[in-house]
Amino acid sequence: MLLSGGLDSYTAAAIARAEGFVLFALTVRYGQLHTCELDAARRVARALDVARHLELEVDLAAFGGSALTGAGEVPMDRPPDRDGIPSTYVPARNTVLLSLALGWAEVLGVTDLFIGVNALDYSGYPDCRPEYIAAFERLATLATKAGVEGARFRVHAPLVRWSKVEIITRGHALGLDYGLTHSCYAPTPDGRPCGRCDSCQLRARGFAQAGLVDPALTAEPEARSPKPEGTSTNP
Repeated sequence: MLLSGGLDSYTAAAIARAEGFVLFALTVRYGQLHTCELDAARRVARALDVARHLELEVDLAAFGGSALTGAGEVPMDRPPDRDGIPSTYVPARNTVLLSLALGWAEVLGVTDLFIGVNALDYSGYPDCRPEYIAAFERLATLATKAGVEGARFRVHAPLVRWSKVEIITRGHALGLDYGLTHSCYAPTPDGRPCGRCDSCQLRARGFAQAGLVDPALTAEPEARSPKPEGTSTNP
């Protein structure tokens, strides 16, 4: 399970767990400036009681090309437009992340990969679309020893055709604490959401349409970082 610490990946992982999957969570520090999402991923991993939470560092910031890794400003106060690709697009990010997950899955001997992408209420990223997921699924079978020997990899994207309100409603029904998550692209120095970037606007609209209060807006930063019980799931 690719686990970013955001609302979508948390919900997708919870759906996988509800379906009986044992979760191995992968979080990648790819050079994103909003590193507080890494703390959120650790909180979410503990809440989900994953079998193992692995963190890797792959510095995509070295390439540049994205406002999320420091190349330019994060767009603010604009309606998200999925017909255009914003400066927050990170070149080939999901392909890199899914490839890492695929490598770990092959070592673990499993063929189910989960990712929390969404192609309805999103910012227009090309690697969040159903056709991309289908293409990567074909690649996974062609590009691996396990695939050549007959294994069939499946890339699960349970939220891909859901609206943000549907995602939040489902997560609420599963009893998820969204106060543990982080979605903002440009948080304040103390980790609070800016309320103005595309991601904040999509999240706010989803909670409003669901008739729910976003707990991340009221939680104190320290309250969003509960101490782990027992030993850490990180290697």
